Amino acid sequence: MPSVRNILIVDDNDSVRSALRSLIEATAGLRVCGEAADGLRAIEKTRELQPDLILLDLAMPKLNGAATASILKHLIPRIPIILFTLYETAADKLGLAVGADLVLSKPDGLHDLVDKIQDLLEGRSPRNHAAPA
Repeated sequence: MPSVRNILIVDDNDSVRSALRSLIEATAGLRVCGEAADGLRAIEKTRELQPDLILLDLAMPKLNGAATASILKHLIPRIPIILFTLYETAADKLGLAVGADLVLSKPDGLHDLVDKIQDLLEGRSPRNHAAPA
């Protein structure tokens, strides 16, 4: 396993991005390589930075998380994407349909987010934390 794995955080809320950055960077072997506040910028940043994993919000301006995930999976199929959202009821099926590898609810998924990131980066298949629809 490479010594440092790069994570791109995509969320339109500055406070959420900051909190996620703190959580991720407090973990050995993980580094936030960049941030984006909307889906269009996420696509640009992904092409530029080539992250090892993308943490992606569902509800964003310009291009929502579902559309962004679909485009990113088409461009770089190997990249793991975690759809991290407040809207868990329909997000589970929607996220997996558009190519997200995992859907986590923000309120419930934060406590084991780092474990799920590491599972995906190491090729393990984490179990979705969002409630089944």
